Amino acid sequence: MARKMKDSGIEWIGEIPETWGIIKLKYIGSLSANGVDKKIRDGEIKYKSVHYMDVYSNSLREIGNSDDYLIISATNEKATSCTLEKGDVLFTNSSETPNDMGHSTVIAESLNNTLFGYHLMRLRPTIDIELGFEKYLFGSHYMRKWFEYCSNGITRYGITYKDFAVALVILPPLEEQKAIADYLNRKCFLIDSIIEKQKAVIEKLKLYKQSIITETVTKGLDPTVKMKPSGIEWIGDIPWDWNIKRLRYIGNCQNGISKSAEYFGEGYPFVSYGDVYRNIELPLKVEGLVNSLPNERTVYSVKGGDIFFTRTSETIEEIGLASTCMQTIEDATFAGFLIRFRPMTAELNKKFSKYYFRSEIHRRFFVKEMNLVTRASLSQELLKKLPVLVPPIEEQVRIASYLDDKCNRIDQVLNKKQAAIDKLTNYKKSLIYECVTGKREVG
Repeated sequence: MARKMKDSGIEWIGEIPETWGIIKLKYIGSLSANGVDKKIRDGEIKYKSVHYMDVYSNSLREIGNSDDYLIISATNEKATSCTLEKGDVLFTNSSETPNDMGHSTVIAESLNNTLFGYHLMRLRPTIDIELGFEKYLFGSHYMRKWFEYCSNGITRYGITYKDFAVALVILPPLEEQKAIADYLNRKCFLIDSIIEKQKAVIEKLKLYKQSIITETVTKGLDPTVKMKPSGIEWIGDIPWDWNIKRLRYIGNCQNGISKSAEYFGEGYPFVSYGDVYRNIELPLKVEGLVNSLPNERTVYSVKGGDIFFTRTSETIEEIGLASTCMQTIEDATFAGFLIRFRPMTAELNKKFSKYYFRSEIHRRFFVKEMNLVTRASLSQELLKKLPVLVPPIEEQVRIASYLDDKCNRIDQVLNKKQAAIDKLTNYKKSLIYECVTGKREVG
């Protein structure tokens, strides 16, 4: 027999079971914002901290004690207000995009000497909630959509304390919370197991693709060709008719534009860090906009054949990733977190460049050299020292054509695997939503 339902009073949810309650987040427990930042200051006590990425990347997983948490420092007063206890829920409340709002994770055990970091909001429940149910409740689709809807900003988005406080939460009775958590644990474990297997296949395919690119742009297409020593340890032998030149002798480097937040959101096309980080080819239509001046659009222009490198990051592995501009983007400028390399000779074919500069070969150079300099920034001077292999131009065209074909075939398989993951992920979200809103009865 179907259970009795009632109107939730929430338009996008509709009916919920008659015995379930609706409560504002602020009545579930106490809310605290603005955790400790990542700096270490003299005279302050050192702590571990659960920070933004720990929460963002731990969707639907509880957080426990770990030695890998970021080390920070704080005053006794700040530390007292930023502690973490079993059952606490952490939410992301600031990001570069609205859909990153409200990611959450549950603290599965009290964390000694560990605080929560900046750009996070902590909920400490003061009413009884089943611990296993918390992660599904606060990680559910309807909660995330509320936080995304309430976010505001231009280049960085945030959610106010007030918007968190008035978010509506659907709460079943305790015994149903446990039944829902047990049911979702079983179902989600099976779904996650399949997803992880698909992800493992994707990672192997990506490594295979990267190995093909690196091998081809350093050794060429003819396995019988005469080779010669490159004189560079991590490159080894190269075809006899290839040249090696430092980047400085092929073209010029330029750091990107730097402007304050009020200039962004309207105006002319703007190439962002993410446009380069995510793409081997620069998108012809970028999403970013900036109010730039005519002279800025000249100095920081984006022309076909330009190669853009990521300049700054929190990790050395994300520095020096390259994206090649295949077609001029009129009136565009590019971000200060990037370096533009503009070839001034006809020695490089842009179709070859997109593969060569995205290969692993020059990554080895950056990792080796930057260990001696800094782990946070790529300078123009270091980039100009990069040794570049220059095959005959006709061979560059053949290599690019070969890699287009090989990579397209691999990408087709990758897309199918990713589509399967997306379908399972959406099913999992739908399953959780139906359970925590009472659309699906469990038990």
